[in-house]
Amino acid sequence: MVNRKQLEPTDGPEAAFGARLRRLREERGWKQEDLAGRTSYSGKHISAVETARRTVTLQLSIELDDAFGLIGSADSFEHEWRNLRNGVLMEGFPEYAHYERRAVEIRMFEIGLVSGLLQVPEYAQALAAASAARGSVTENEAAGRVAFQMERQQILDRARPPMVFAVLDESCLRTMVGGPRVMAAQLDRLVEFAARPRTVLQVAPFAMGERRALNRLLTLLTLPDRSTLAYTESQAQGYLEREVDTVAAGFTAYHQLSAESLSQADSVTMIKEVRKGLL
Repeated sequence: MVNRKQLEPTDGPEAAFGARLRRLREERGWKQEDLAGRTSYSGKHISAVETARRTVTLQLSIELDDAFGLIGSADSFEHEWRNLRNGVLMEGFPEYAHYERRAVEIRMFEIGLVSGLLQVPEYAQALAAASAARGSVTENEAAGRVAFQMERQQILDRARPPMVFAVLDESCLRTMVGGPRVMAAQLDRLVEFAARPRTVLQVAPFAMGERRALNRLLTLLTLPDRSTLAYTESQAQGYLEREVDTVAAGFTAYHQLSAESLSQADSVTMIKEVRKGLL
């Protein structure tokens, strides 16, 4: 007899997702390989998700909805995935992420840490592991955060990616995350990002001093209808701002910051110099 792992939906949202997936699959008389044939995932991957040994992804959720005929329904796996992710992300961020996926232009300013949109997996994992070690999240939630950041980056590789303008405070380059090798890989990623045709990367150097127009992170989104949103964060919560005058003030401050920052060429030179000192 096949050894089947007993599923306990009460063990957490990932377990509940897996238990529901198995139930719906078995109700249709499908084996894991049958479901795999209806998606781009293997039977082994399906098994790992059902038993909560593998983090659920947005892409898998969408493909499961297609296989089960649940696209757009209130019971869709995509809807369940979004509820699951909301539990591991900062309050306010899931709503922002929804609009980020739709944006045609993204302008961001980061202090201290590289934006999740630009993080390599090892960098994201180091941050998530530190949060788990502090007890801020569980290990499963930490893994969910990493998976979310990696999926979030898919917008940069789609057929028509958004135009992304990124200004990073120099502290983002010099704050050691994960050790020298991880930081080296992260800085290499920034250089690669700067070389893309629809991106602009600038560094706001420490030498800017009091001329720095922003003192906390800010992201500005332009949507397909040309409406704009601003996103900021406190220590515990994210805030999505729609009020026209407030968003306009954010754009003004961002452009003032960009004008004082290093050019992209000089920024890449600085990144490469910092990279040399790591390994």
